[in-house]
This record gives sequence, structure tokens and C-alpha cells, in this order.
Amino acid sequence: MDPKDSELYYYTIGKVAMDKLMSLRSKMRDDTATDGDRQHAVILEEIVALAGNRVSVGINEAVSSKGGNVWVERTSQSHYPHIRLHGGALEDDPIA
Repeated sequence: MDPKDSELYYYTIGKVAMDKLMSLRSKMRDDTATDGDRQHAVILEEIVALAGNRVSVGINEAVSSKGGNVWVERTSQSHYPHIRLHGGALEDDPIA
């Protein structure tokens, strides 16, 4: 794959995943979802949550690199918010 296409590639994966999640949610509202549909929805929900968390980490890092104030964990003034056990951020403290 051409590296120039990687953003489009990942954007398309995300778009298709969100479309599928919306479809599965619709099936659940209509009470037509199978057990497999429900399991797939759970996995997609987790992926969406983790992706959102990574976006938040990226935003915090960008703000911090420009000298701005960012939200950090209550227990530390040196770590950015993320879900440590579930891969929300790529590293514990990417800037350090």
C-alpha cells in the first residue's frame, strides 16, 4: 500500500466500522439482532471508545506541547488520561 493512502485507508476502516455499529444498534432497537450481532456490537463499541480515548490523548499532547494546560489523572501531574489496561494510549506517558 502506498503510504500516502494510509490516512484514507484508516479513515475508511473507521467509517465502515461506525456504519456497521449504527446498523447493529438499529437491529438491537428493532429487536432483530442475533447473538452474533450483539457480540459484534460490543467489540465495535470498545474499539470506538479506545479510538476516542486515543484522540483525547493526542489532543492533550498537542495542547501540552504548545504550553497549554491539559487534564491529567488525579493521581499524577505527569500522565495523560488514558485507559492503561485496554490500550487507550500507545504509551503510559508519550511525551516524557
